[in-house]
This record gives sequence, C-alpha cells and structure tokens, in this order.
Amino acid sequence: MADLTSTATPKPKVLVADDEQVIANTLAIILNQAGFEARAVFSGEKAVELLDSFQPDMLISDVIMTGMTGIEAAIITRSKLPKCKILLFSGQAATADLLEKSRAQGHEFEILAKPVHPTDLLAKLRG
Repeated sequence: MADLTSTATPKPKVLVADDEQVIANTLAIILNQAGFEARAVFSGEKAVELLDSFQPDMLISDVIMTGMTGIEAAIITRSKLPKCKILLFSGQAATADLLEKSRAQGHEFEILAKPVHPTDLLAKLRG
C-alpha cells in the first residue's frame, strides 16, 4: 500500500478569530469540512500568540473584539507572516472608522459584512 502522506498536498491553514465563540467555532468547523486545517480562537491576542506555532496561510478575524481589535491582529499578522491572506468581517458600524485609520497608516484589508454566508467565505478563500 502506498504512503499517501508524502504526496498529499498540505491543507491550507486558517486561523479564525472572533470573540463570539459560536461564530469562531462554526466557521472553523465549516472550513475543516471544506478541506482546510482551521483553528478557532476567541481574541486578537490569542490569534497573535498562535502565529509562530500554527503559521496560518489565512487569517479570518472579526474587527470589533474586546482587547486587541481584528485590525490590530491583522497588522501584526502581516508583519510576521507577509504571505498570510487576511480577511476581516464585521457587523458593527464602528468598523468603518477603524478601517479608515488603518488605511491612513498604509494597511489595506478586505472586509466582509456579518453574517457571512459560508459559500461566500469559501469563495473568497479559494479565489
């Protein structure tokens, strides 16, 4: 029997950060079922902590979280892992102000509105 582990393409790693645990866990489950290796964390700080050990190919983060915002986590992620794709999502009006502030500092991020439909999210990740 052939060893498939040596020829199999590694799954893209996705880190999902949302302080709403149900959302983070649900997105991670959907992504894992869709062929990604996804992990859920519940804060921007935890996302940043996992960067070195998990080395995600993609970060999906809520913008408005207690403590470190998703934008702050995205800026740190981009500085540590420049090839990491970053996708932010939010259901809050305050997001526009935070995004404008990050744009003024030279950081541009793609954003999806909450609630995000799984097929829209998968299309963005695969696109």
